[in-house]
Amino acid sequence: MRRLLNLWLLLLLLSACSAAAPPPPPEELPPEPPEEEAAPPEEPAPPAAPEPYEIGDPTVQQEGYVPWNGVVEHLFFHPVIAYPELAFDGDTQANGLDDFMVTVDEYNRILQSVYDKGYVLVDINSVWSETAGEDGQPKMVRNTLYLPEGKKPLVLSYDDTNYYPYMLENGFAHKLIIGDDLKIASWGLDPAGSEVVSRDLDAIPILDKFVEEHPDFSPFGAKGCLSLTGYEGILGYRTQTDTKAWDDAKEATRQKEREAVQPIVEELRRTGWTFGSHTWGHIRLGDGNMTRIEADTQRWLDEVGSLVGETTILFYPHGERPDGNDWTLTGPAFQYLQSKGFRVFCSVGVESFSFIKKDICAVICDRLHPDGTTLRHSRDRYLQFYDAKDIIDLTVRPQREVSWE
Repeated sequence: MRRLLNLWLLLLLLSACSAAAPPPPPEELPPEPPEEEAAPPEEPAPPAAPEPYEIGDPTVQQEGYVPWNGVVEHLFFHPVIAYPELAFDGDTQANGLDDFMVTVDEYNRILQSVYDKGYVLVDINSVWSETAGEDGQPKMVRNTLYLPEGKKPLVLSYDDTNYYPYMLENGFAHKLIIGDDLKIASWGLDPAGSEVVSRDLDAIPILDKFVEEHPDFSPFGAKGCLSLTGYEGILGYRTQTDTKAWDDAKEATRQKEREAVQPIVEELRRTGWTFGSHTWGHIRLGDGNMTRIEADTQRWLDEVGSLVGETTILFYPHGERPDGNDWTLTGPAFQYLQSKGFRVFCSVGVESFSFIKKDICAVICDRLHPDGTTLRHSRDRYLQFYDAKDIIDLTVRPQREVSWE
């Protein structure tokens, strides 16, 4: 009996010990990784900025520069032909384009030649200034330009930089844009109809590139003066009105075009380009039709001047002088145009002639015109700039007479 009692007590003791013992430790688990700190939000990339561009004043004397009081040469171009195979395809436009235009390759050769001959670019606005005469009346004076020693001044201007519809079918760029590099480029279609953005197919970006590669060609940052009409917009953007048929939808489209061209204008101005009037409708100024001249001038100021800003430069369409003769006559058309703010009146001639008028605050001047006509028939007159034999590309132009062969 005692043995049974002892066995029962032993079992009871073991049972109590088992109940009091802690459970075996659980299998160890790998420690949880610490929570990663949230990465700070990425800073937005700063907006790309165009390269800085410096504009200088050639009328301010500086060390190493010498005064120039001689002739300031002035050459002007129309838009250049990017694709001669479209321009000179035998249609009704071909001979006219041959007469008045140069190709991209010819334009490049002309720029290289004037650079090699020691010309440097100056802004037409720096050549003359308005001041008060001894009698207190305003008058124009010729400024002394200070140039690097051995250099000669050259003004460039570009008529009809509007990219008219007829040009779009004949091998020209269609409009100016700002490219991905934030520089002025041209947009257009190649002969196969493919879109092309380039800085090598239009006179304006070509000159920009040339100055980048030859900064001594433009010691003051000047480029050229763009001579604008308005009847088919400006710079390839259709900013014009049409008095024959207009509605709200057309006006909305026009306003979009105005908004689109404004950054182009601002970038051109920032990088040394200036603007002048070529009249709104490319009208003739010599016939004395004051009603038409006044309406056209106001329309240019409203539709073009409002985009490009004030200008004192007027380029005569067709080279035709107001009132028929602005050298000895200051007629009603000339007086009206001068009253609207124009001071420098540019025609076309056989030399870079200029004359300060005595009876009114104005300058009249002539420009030379590198184009198919002068390349074919005026070689001697342009030798100070280039030799036409080295410039003209007779392999792409129509087979027409060349006087110097």
